[in-house]
Amino acid sequence: MKLKTVGIKNINYPVTVREKSGGLQQTVASISLQVSLPRQYRESCVSTFIEVLNKYQEEMSNRIFRNLLAEVKEKLRAESAHVEMTFPYFLEKKAPVTGTAGLMEYNCRFTGGIGKDEDFILSVKVPVTTLCPCSKEISEFGAHNQRGEVSLNVKYSAFIWMEDLIAMAESGASCEVYSLLKRPDEKYVTEKAYTNPMFVEDVVRKVAEMAHDHPDITWFSVGVESFESIHKHNAYAYVDSDEMR
Repeated sequence: MKLKTVGIKNINYPVTVREKSGGLQQTVASISLQVSLPRQYRESCVSTFIEVLNKYQEEMSNRIFRNLLAEVKEKLRAESAHVEMTFPYFLEKKAPVTGTAGLMEYNCRFTGGIGKDEDFILSVKVPVTTLCPCSKEISEFGAHNQRGEVSLNVKYSAFIWMEDLIAMAESGASCEVYSLLKRPDEKYVTEKAYTNPMFVEDVVRKVAEMAHDHPDITWFSVGVESFESIHKHNAYAYVDSDEMR
C-alpha cells in the first residue's frame, strides 16, 4: 500500500529568524514536515527530518525553505516535500506620542512545498483596531470600537520581509495596536480611530489594494475578523487575488 504522505507534525523547535533591521531573532516554532515517498521506500524518515531541521535552525526564512525541502526530498528519494512552520515574531514598537517602547507579538507562518504542487506562502496575523462607521454616524457622541485581526497570506516572486507585510496590515485599519501606551498615546489612538472609521470590509479592501500594487506579490489573500465589543458575534470579511480578476 502506498501512503500519501509521512512525516512529523507540530514539533516545537528553536529557530533563528532574520530581521529586516539586520539582526537575528531567537524564537520557537511549531513545525510540520511531510514527504510523499515511493512505494518501495520503507526506511524511517523521522531521523532525516530532525537532522535537516537541526542543520537549518540557525536561520529559518522563506529564502532558505527551498534548500531545506530540496535536501529532505533528495535524502529520502521523495516525490515531493512540504513544510509548515508557525512561530511568534516580536518587534519593538514605540508609542505614537511619548515614544515609549514595548514588544509586539505577531503570529507568522511559512508554508512551502517542492515537487508536486510546488508553492511557497508567507503569512502574518496582525492585531489592529477597527471603529464602526455606523456607530459614529448615528451617535451624538462616541462610537464603538474593538480589536481586530488581519490575516495576510502572500505568494511572491522575490524576497519579502515579514515586517513589510505587518506594516501593510496595520496601515489598513482604523488604528494600530500597541503593547504599551501612556495617557497622551491613549488620546492619540482613540482620536485617530474615531477620525478613521472602517468596517472589516473596508480594511480587507484597503490591505488588498496595497498587496495588489506590491511588485513582488504574485498572489494574496486577506481576512479580517473584528472581535465586536457590543455584539455577541464577530464580524468577518475575506478576499483573495483570484477573486479580483
